[in-house]
Amino acid sequence: MPEISTKPYMLRAIYEWCTDSGFTPYLAVKVDAGTTVPMEFVKKGEIVLNISFGATSGLKMDNDCIRFHARFGGVSREIYVPVDNVMAIYANENGQGMAFEPQLGSFAPGANPTDSPASASAPVGPAPSTAAPAPMLASVPSSQGEARPAPAGGDDEPPKKGGRPTLTRIK
Repeated sequence: MPEISTKPYMLRAIYEWCTDSGFTPYLAVKVDAGTTVPMEFVKKGEIVLNISFGATSGLKMDNDCIRFHARFGGVSREIYVPVDNVMAIYANENGQGMAFEPQLGSFAPGANPTDSPASASAPVGPAPSTAAPAPMLASVPSSQGEARPAPAGGDDEPPKKGGRPTLTRIK
């Protein structure tokens, strides 16, 4: 009995997490002969698709493909993406999601690809070709002997603490 791929289940899980969290789910897709997308929006053989409820009509995420209708330039188009062509699914707002190893020859007739532990998934940020770079973490200097940068503005007065904020009118 052939091994069942975990990829479509992961795609549905991340999609559900995005929608439950109020995020916009995006798919990064490798475009080939087995993919039906508007070719005028394909860049370097890839396309990023918004698959949120408001952006799609009739979204179906099956074990072998993802299909839906979406508007591009005001024209409704039918979209068909084989699951094997999905490179990543992520939340547009924070870049959290999952990337997948590309599967070669997945659109060839008679191909029966399966996911192996080595080709499973890894967390990723937004798709590099279309989204802003993910924020980077930086360490905060400790209070033990490290110099702190001077506050901007050059004032030697410490900032006011507590109390109500006030509005200063400038005429």
